[in-house]
Amino acid sequence: MKRLLLALPLVVVMGASQGQDELMQRAQAIFKPIPTAPPAIEGTPMTPESIELGKLLYFDPRLSSSWLISCNTCHNLGLGGVDLLETSIGHGWQKGPRNAPTVLNAVLNIAQFWDGRAADLKEQAMGPVQAAVEMNSTPERAVATLQSIPEYVGMFERAFPGEEDPVSFENMARAIEAFEATLLTPGSRFDQYLEGNAGALGEMEKSGLRLFMDRGCLACHAGANLGGTGYFPFGVVQEPGADILPPEDKGRFAVTQTASDEYVFKAPALRNVVLTPPYFHSGMVWDLAQAVGIMGSAQLGQQLSEDETQAIAAFLGTLTGRQPSVVYPVLPPHTAETPLPDVSVVVGAPGH
Repeated sequence: MKRLLLALPLVVVMGASQGQDELMQRAQAIFKPIPTAPPAIEGTPMTPESIELGKLLYFDPRLSSSWLISCNTCHNLGLGGVDLLETSIGHGWQKGPRNAPTVLNAVLNIAQFWDGRAADLKEQAMGPVQAAVEMNSTPERAVATLQSIPEYVGMFERAFPGEEDPVSFENMARAIEAFEATLLTPGSRFDQYLEGNAGALGEMEKSGLRLFMDRGCLACHAGANLGGTGYFPFGVVQEPGADILPPEDKGRFAVTQTASDEYVFKAPALRNVVLTPPYFHSGMVWDLAQAVGIMGSAQLGQQLSEDETQAIAAFLGTLTGRQPSVVYPVLPPHTAETPLPDVSVVVGAPGH
């Protein structure tokens, strides 16, 4: 009898261990850790010179006509790569149409913007500079600004050696792309779990991970970035209210003009999601558990209980990785040839 009693705890422990191993193996088959080094990018040199130039350009508000708005304004590296606004505020205090996605780990996405209209980070970097509702500049003005600053001219020559005209709008975007590709957040507790550390997640977080997989969240949110790799209609089963899904924003339809793409959006990546409220392209939901509940009903047709939404939200909290350590740069001074700030707003201009 004593032998049987002594053996029982061992059986229980082994059963729990087997359950943990099964959960970990399932997760390892579906998700991948965030890489510690940026990927190679076709057409963009990933050199110290191009990355450093891109960092300065990312923080330089003089790429905007007002000298007030930089890439970091809407994708603040101190705030999880976003601006913590429902929709971003651009030139002349104009309100943009959509919530700003995080720039962190964005290089791992299939495309950029909610509707995927930019194929890569280089193309994405060109858009806000020219949008009247954002930086309100032009390629010509941006190049004139850069050419007027001798330190930038030298940096472009070193970043793009051998080119006849290295200071170009495209090379500006390539340099920003090179810097943004380095903004990875590896080392999250979930990454540690995927790498074999079963103790990296607590029991509630493991319960949330199991629910995340069993309930079907992984259909849109898998891979290293837990999303960002496909397009899906918002409201597969149950359409959210007009405040969350504004009827005038038809998503990817504006890009493809295909009826089946109405209200289709790129599935957002969930890495660092606790740092990046508010949620959805409309930015109308500030509570992560509430967002989980909405996705359960809208996408999966399931009414998740309060305990289930809290468990899934707890799991999502383990996706916060090491934030990029970026020293705010001292930008090179302008000269008498640099185009001066223009804060005028033309109502009805393209992008309004």
